[in-house]
Amino acid sequence: MSTFMAKQQEIERGWFILDAAGRPMGRVAAQAAVLLHGKHKPEFTPHVDGGDHVIIVNAAKAVLTGNKLDQKYYRTHSGYVGGLKETKYRTLMSTRPELAMKLAVKGMLPKNKHRDWALGRLKIYAGPEHPHAGQKPQVYTEVNGNV
Repeated sequence: MSTFMAKQQEIERGWFILDAAGRPMGRVAAQAAVLLHGKHKPEFTPHVDGGDHVIIVNAAKAVLTGNKLDQKYYRTHSGYVGGLKETKYRTLMSTRPELAMKLAVKGMLPKNKHRDWALGRLKIYAGPEHPHAGQKPQVYTEVNGNV
């Protein structure tokens, strides 16, 4: 019995919507990472970029469990001495919720060139509106009934 290996030309990409309202950010990000990487497809091949397009709506309404709003920080460094900037997630979620969700999804994807390609197919919006109606996206529901 031979192993099936999908080819890049054979990949069919779909469009899925994930609603983050009232759901933990990590769970939404984990589901988005699975869809972007293509691991939900039976023809998944690790060395082929076979993921789908993912639209995350209501990113501003995603919740962080525990005390993460006050204890978790988004850190950037300019490369210069004293160039560290820290922002609490409470501030980040109120000003740039799309960035917070993107960072969560980025951390759950494999650390190689496929991550850059997958993040190019990720669209995140703070509210319920999105401009991708022409692609006819489907609301994604898991097999066990959870969204």
